[in-house]
Amino acid sequence: MNYRITLVESDEGWAVWCDDLPGCCSQGETREEAMASIRIAIAEYMDALPEIEARFGTRIFHEEIAVPQSATAA
Repeated sequence: MNYRITLVESDEGWAVWCDDLPGCCSQGETREEAMASIRIAIAEYMDALPEIEARFGTRIFHEEIAVPQSATAA
């Protein structure tokens, strides 16, 4: 399965998170390390999801909301 991720480079290395899975994130010193780490994080997230849902009844929903533009952003 394919998941959309976001990568951010900084002086410390790379941060990466899965846009489709709230709280699923990782990091690495290199881009390649961060990519490998997020693959593991996504797999572990998906493995844990049935247990989380069984224990807490948690379901993940994605919705869009409108947020008025700030007057300071103009």
